[in-house]
Amino acid sequence: MDPARTPLGQMLLEEITPVVMVLSTPSVEETCLKNGLSFLQMLTPFCSFNNIDVPVRTASDQPYRIHKFKLRLFYGSNVRKPDLKVAEEQLMQVITESGEKVFSELCSDASKVNHEHASSEDRNTPSWFQFFNKELVRMASFSDHEAFDHPVACLLAVSSKDEHPVSRFIDLFNTNKLPSLLKDGAMDPKILKHYLLVHDNQDGSADRASKILTEMRNTFGSSDCVLLSINSSLDAPIKHQDNPWASQICDASSNQDLGCFLNIDDINEIKDLMQDLSSKHIIPNMEQKIRVLNQQVSATRKGFKNQIKNLWWRKGKEDGVDSLNGPTYNYNSIESQIRVLGDYAFMLRDYELALSNYRLISTDYKIDKAWKRYAGVQEMMGLTYFMLDQSRKEAEYCMENAFNTYLKLGLLGQQNATRCGLWWIEMLKARDLFKEAATVYFRICGEDILHSAVMLEQASYCYLLSKPSMSRKYGFHLVLSGEQYKKCDQIKHAIRTYRSALTVFRGTTWSYINDHVHFHIGQWYASLGMYEVAVKHMTEILACSHQSKTTQELFLSDFLQVVEKTGHTFEVTKLQLPVINISSLKVIFEDHRTFGSSSAVDTKEGLWHSLEEDMIPSFTAAKTNWLELQSKLISKKHNQSNVCVAGEAVKVNIEFINPLQITIPVSGVTLICKYSTSTDELTSDAKGSSVKTDNEVDHFRDTSSYNSSFLVSEVDFSLGGGETTLVQLSVTPKEVGTLEILGVRWKLSGTIVGFHNFELSHPKKNIVKGRRKAKQSPNEKFKFMVIKSIPKIQGSVQSLPGKAYAGDLRQLMLELRNPSEFPVKNLKMKISHPRFLIIGNQENVKLEFPGCLTKTTDSAQSGAHANPNVMSETVFSFPVDTSIQGETPLSWPLWFRAAVPGDISLYMSIYYEIEDISSVIRYRTLRLHYNVQVLPSLDVSFQISPSRLRIHDFLVRLDVINKTSSESFQVYQLSSVGHHWEISLLQPPDAIFPSQTLMAGQAISCFFTLKNSRRLSKLEHNISTMPLGSDVLLVPQCSQDLVYNTNNVPLVNFHYFERLQQKALHEDLGDLNTVDLVLIYRPLNSSISPGLPDPPHVITASTGPISWLVDGPQTLHHDFSASFCEINLKMRLYNSSDATAFVHIDTTDFDGSGEHVNSVNAVQSATPDNQAGWHDVTPVNEIKVTPNALETQQGKALLLESVSPYIWSGSSSTNIHLEPMSSAEIPLQICVFSPGTYDLSNYVLSWKLPSQGLGDSDETKQHSGKCQGYKYYLTVLQST
Repeated sequence: MDPARTPLGQMLLEEITPVVMVLSTPSVEETCLKNGLSFLQMLTPFCSFNNIDVPVRTASDQPYRIHKFKLRLFYGSNVRKPDLKVAEEQLMQVITESGEKVFSELCSDASKVNHEHASSEDRNTPSWFQFFNKELVRMASFSDHEAFDHPVACLLAVSSKDEHPVSRFIDLFNTNKLPSLLKDGAMDPKILKHYLLVHDNQDGSADRASKILTEMRNTFGSSDCVLLSINSSLDAPIKHQDNPWASQICDASSNQDLGCFLNIDDINEIKDLMQDLSSKHIIPNMEQKIRVLNQQVSATRKGFKNQIKNLWWRKGKEDGVDSLNGPTYNYNSIESQIRVLGDYAFMLRDYELALSNYRLISTDYKIDKAWKRYAGVQEMMGLTYFMLDQSRKEAEYCMENAFNTYLKLGLLGQQNATRCGLWWIEMLKARDLFKEAATVYFRICGEDILHSAVMLEQASYCYLLSKPSMSRKYGFHLVLSGEQYKKCDQIKHAIRTYRSALTVFRGTTWSYINDHVHFHIGQWYASLGMYEVAVKHMTEILACSHQSKTTQELFLSDFLQVVEKTGHTFEVTKLQLPVINISSLKVIFEDHRTFGSSSAVDTKEGLWHSLEEDMIPSFTAAKTNWLELQSKLISKKHNQSNVCVAGEAVKVNIEFINPLQITIPVSGVTLICKYSTSTDELTSDAKGSSVKTDNEVDHFRDTSSYNSSFLVSEVDFSLGGGETTLVQLSVTPKEVGTLEILGVRWKLSGTIVGFHNFELSHPKKNIVKGRRKAKQSPNEKFKFMVIKSIPKIQGSVQSLPGKAYAGDLRQLMLELRNPSEFPVKNLKMKISHPRFLIIGNQENVKLEFPGCLTKTTDSAQSGAHANPNVMSETVFSFPVDTSIQGETPLSWPLWFRAAVPGDISLYMSIYYEIEDISSVIRYRTLRLHYNVQVLPSLDVSFQISPSRLRIHDFLVRLDVINKTSSESFQVYQLSSVGHHWEISLLQPPDAIFPSQTLMAGQAISCFFTLKNSRRLSKLEHNISTMPLGSDVLLVPQCSQDLVYNTNNVPLVNFHYFERLQQKALHEDLGDLNTVDLVLIYRPLNSSISPGLPDPPHVITASTGPISWLVDGPQTLHHDFSASFCEINLKMRLYNSSDATAFVHIDTTDFDGSGEHVNSVNAVQSATPDNQAGWHDVTPVNEIKVTPNALETQQGKALLLESVSPYIWSGSSSTNIHLEPMSSAEIPLQICVFSPGTYDLSNYVLSWKLPSQGLGDSDETKQHSGKCQGYKYYLTVLQST
């Protein structure tokens, strides 16, 4: 690193240079003013020499060369300490002018609130900082303790027009007119004098000037006298392209060019004058003085003897009292001469000589307690170390020592401390120590608020430029700087710093500081009258949910006041209050799909698609005429477009959120739409609308919400603190064309209008009812092709309860209307859950409910629905002649049954076709959705066991529990649905239900018998294909005319769908031992309909077509002391199939370990209680009636001995062929060896039917099976 090339090095080469005092007569100034310049201004541009080559030899014999040199010119009157008040006013002017300039540049993009962070412009400090820092450095100039500001020469200028020019030269250097530094003895008055005679060529020839010059040389010496002729342009003013004085005079009038009478010869003459003055006079004179002073210093201060003498002479001064000013040193004192020697050596770049003298004098000043002079020497030592690029730590130590010493002096050293701090900062910056430089900026802030603001801002840039970048400190110090600027009424600088701070806080979670910055920028812009920019910034803080309620009220009130001052209704794009939840945005429109309720709209499209796929015809496979073909072509043309119908609203659900704790009024909420009469613009606008204008407000302002071609809804509401509300807006097109939804518009507090563009704010939208098509751009999803008006059916289900008890059966009515004058045809309907809702018959519309369910009702028309083939059709077609048009509605009965408890969703879709085949839409569907809450009512369970007396009889136990909390029911009727089952009670109804009511939480049980009444004749079997259910009334003294017919609609339909739901229909179709039981109950509350709980699906025995019964004694006595006991049994078999069955019986003995040898697993027990729908019940013995009978009995050892208690003594394996519809007996025998009770179920019955006997087409029947034996308990007692 070359120190001379650093910013600090450049500053030192410009600020610590020889000073030339200029003394001129008024005539000289008058001559120069013809060019719009003073004499000093005319010479200044030529005082910097960048290509000079001057040999220099100071104290050493080795010369060196200077290639760059500069002189500083000052009028004699200005060679003094600057007036602090004047300097501060000048600094204030510098800051104000720079603020005006920079702010004017910001105004060009003032509307842009956000800026890119860490751009190249942000990292470059403002240019006016350097000028400001130079002015601060110059405030400490011409101090008596420093020699580099003392003039090294005096340039005396007299005009050739002056009378007695030689006398004028003498008068100019009059002692009384000299600066205080010369008069007070701070510097040697014997300085180099250079005499300049100025001649104005416009006044005539230079003859008189030549005579005067000769006289001057005779008086003052020939080498120190020079003639300068100027204003040589006699004809016309000259315009200099590269005017060297342009940087000197910034406020020159436009009608006068600087140096207009100075031609090129004049300029060259001035250059030569200044260069000769530097190279031939000033530099040699300084060299000579350095050599002289060095000899004096060496003679008096250098060497061991002189050092001891100096210390002895200064002994005792360290114990003296400190004073701010310290001792006074005359220019001829050895201390002042050493300081002059060091400063002269520094200005001539002999830094080693300068450093040695600074070190020599530093100790003296410290001992003398001349603290200001000591600080000045330490400051120069630090700068010398820097220029030598040696000992960086020593350089920083010296600068810090000087800075702290200046601060101890208070006001006396304040300007010097500021200058020292600035040089120290530049030293740290040159070594990339930006973080340390920022701390120095903070230390030199001082008490002056304006200086503090500038220093804090410069410190912020140091944090930004540090590695790694300290963005938070950068933004924080910018905010501190802005606050200080505001206190000084520098509003524009405050805005600039705060706007720069936004680059840090934008996009972060530092919400409070972000709100602070935006709020104050808005206030400051408003104070300058820039209300629109103020509003833009203050809109950024409206949604300040993290702030307190008081702060929110302050922000909103100030915001509204600023808006009011604009004088008009302000319009803002993306106004943050209230907040729009774009993720919840839903667009609802009806094309070929229409909806009967909002809940149908919210249903997933996939569910509707699966429900309607059987109803909607495939047009590709259908034969079409040319009109139909044209309709299809139109649809393909717009297959990528949303389609809506003229006169039907397109709705948009938008969620508005109030993030504040205060109530805000929102009014005039409408959709922003664009309408075009041409449908061809649908695709062209899709590309063009993606390119928006730069000003979105203008774009929305040009698009009106009110148009004769469409109608928009308008909503007003008030949002409480933290409240969220869902608003549904609609637009209804009136004519055929193209409709585009651009966004939403609203008005906050009646003063400010907010816009929100759907496309630009959130590209992905939840279009819940769009066509299923390829990927759409966000713009296309909000565009609709409006077609001509077509019929639309309106429908609802009357009397559908929102809450019902399980088993509740109701008759409902579907009502359809067509407000259009055009009819519809080919109506179809499909229901999602036929287990809960089925379609009734038109003939039953006028019948009373529930009287229409009794056996007295003519059910001839309803019998067809009992056919499984009819009920399996999922799509219901209305009669061909059905037509809906005008005011007359179409009513159609429906049956509802609450099958199982829970929240049930019922979906219905009604399909109809448009008779106008020229329409783009050929058909439409009406979608209905209802939610029903089903509460638990009665829990019904059955247990069944075979009868010991008859092979086709069974004993059944019925358990009923009322699961409700408050409702009471009357168990009315028990019916069987199956193939010839007869049911009869074992107890009268009065004994079962004494109170005839089942109260809430009450449970009751009853027993009845089931008998299979199937005829053995095959002919009778073929005739009896229709189910003839058996019914038992559980209510005493009830007429048989009031018995409900379970084989009639709708009970038989619900029975079918229940079996279908449990997947038991095909499995048990060939099993003749299957019975379905239906329990009908009636609520005591008249408002509740009769109930039909889950009908149990009961299997008497899992034997297939083979039934059997083991017959024998149950108890007997035997004397085991005499011999073992032999017992004979009989097994009766019956084949209920139409084919000869092969039956195999395999008996297994007890193995003594509690298990059966070669046994198979028994049929599992019945399902638990509370199971919904159909369930199987495994038969158990009438003595063991619990559902867990099999599990508790299986595996239990009856004897503790390891010897088998009994054995099958007959044939262990028996085979028999059993003819169709016939029975047979097989003898069995066991041997019992000890008394006890024995379970004789340890046998397995296997059966098999030939497939040709069943028919190859019947794949649902079972051809073989294996069954575990029935429980048969035998008790053998010891005889006495």
